[in-house]
Amino acid sequence: MAAETPVEVVVAPSQDLEKAVSRTSKESKERKLSSHGISENSATTAVQAEGPAYDENDPTLPLNWPVWKKYFNLTIPAIITFVVAFGSSIYTPAIVDVMIDFKVSQTVAILPLTTYVLSLGFSGMISAPISETMGRLGTYRYLVPLAAVFTLAAGFAPNFAALCILRFFSGLFGSATFAVSAGTGADLFAPQDRALPGSLQLFAPFLGPAMGPFIGGFVTQGNGWKWSQYALTIILVAFYIPVFFLEETYLKVILARRQKAAGEAPVDDGKLKPKASTLLLGVVFITILRPFQMLVTEPIVIFLSLYVAYNFAVVFTFFGSIPYVFAIEYGFNREETGLVFLGLGLGCVLSIPTYYFLDKMTYMKEWHKLNASGRAAFVPPEHRLWPAMVGGLGLPIGLFWFGWSANKDVHWIVPILGLVPFGWGNLCIFISTAIYLVDTYAALTAASAIAANGFLRYILGGTFPLFTIQMYENLGIGWATSVLGFLSLVLLPIPWVLFKWGPQIRARSRFETNIKNENEVEA
Repeated sequence: MAAETPVEVVVAPSQDLEKAVSRTSKESKERKLSSHGISENSATTAVQAEGPAYDENDPTLPLNWPVWKKYFNLTIPAIITFVVAFGSSIYTPAIVDVMIDFKVSQTVAILPLTTYVLSLGFSGMISAPISETMGRLGTYRYLVPLAAVFTLAAGFAPNFAALCILRFFSGLFGSATFAVSAGTGADLFAPQDRALPGSLQLFAPFLGPAMGPFIGGFVTQGNGWKWSQYALTIILVAFYIPVFFLEETYLKVILARRQKAAGEAPVDDGKLKPKASTLLLGVVFITILRPFQMLVTEPIVIFLSLYVAYNFAVVFTFFGSIPYVFAIEYGFNREETGLVFLGLGLGCVLSIPTYYFLDKMTYMKEWHKLNASGRAAFVPPEHRLWPAMVGGLGLPIGLFWFGWSANKDVHWIVPILGLVPFGWGNLCIFISTAIYLVDTYAALTAASAIAANGFLRYILGGTFPLFTIQMYENLGIGWATSVLGFLSLVLLPIPWVLFKWGPQIRARSRFETNIKNENEVEA
């Protein structure tokens, strides 16, 4: 199979950086192109290019592929994101081994987990330029092996500082697949068809951290912490092999390659190709500068990012609290403690049919109603929030259940079952809010909103484990977990507030949003 080569993509010059990176027209022609996945890219998109003319019914284009082919090209990247996310927590059962080998405290021994998780927030910086020049496959084929190399090197780390650094770069290169995987989904499915594939795509990297301790407990028991890295390397390589059977899905790159193969000059309409510095500035703007701006000025992004980031951080507190709780109350060993995380994984699995059912009953019902009326089927994005509103109830229920049932006088299965509603609600919220942000903002602004969400999520996720054990030792199991439960209750109204007042908030946004509602849809 031919290797990917950079292709020349023609884009319009602009007078300022904002126009260079977020040229999103409101003309009907471009709305039509959007429905075919051109302007609805992920955080990997640095510039909006105008591709050459194409036949929208061409069966060779990704949006028109057979269903089996779409899901194959979606599933392999999703599995890779699962493995990369799984790599964050496979290390946690071996923390005691790291303490012994490197003679560090428990808090310090958690740092390789923290550096790995923090690196996930910078994935767009790596994936964006590669995706723009080499397509989606460039990221999968070239960055995943780098992640495997750094992971293997981490297993041979001669000192603790090297372990932290190598884990950081392993996560950095591996997580580049996160943003590109989202772009792959947008390439393959039209917006009204994305509920199931979108939920599966977001499910994979979210399930990974829940499964890491399960596998890590078995591979490190009696073998030491190094086998957490060896096992991760083996799994990465195993799931990297099917990447060579994938096909490119990024329409802009596909069309540019076709032109090049046909010996045609790029259609530029008098427009110039941007300099590399402009492309780099666009990447920095979309993945770093604008996300931070949105985190301090945009209410929708601020509150949803805070809600999702907090929930994500609680998952990472479990990596410290579950071993602590089940060792003290039930005398579980490393392998048995890893099995406890299956309760969290089961909750994640149950969130998929929940999201799909609620989307069918709410968003798609509204979509079909508008479509039948002969109007453009623009559904207010607030209809995407139903799974978050329902799932939000699962977090406090699960936390209070877990915290007050984890007692040696209560059977161990009871607190494990308490993890199920938490995992269920957590992923319902994550999927629902992510798709809401994509539907709320114009293509590249949505990329920045998702990046902002990711930054805060990984910052909190990486830092919460550093004080988990101290909190449980000082407050006790019941009250320490209840503190987390009460905070989840405080944040619970956020999607409900947005559902009611979201249109008004969107209308006042400083950024480009889809402010139309069902009463403003054009006939």
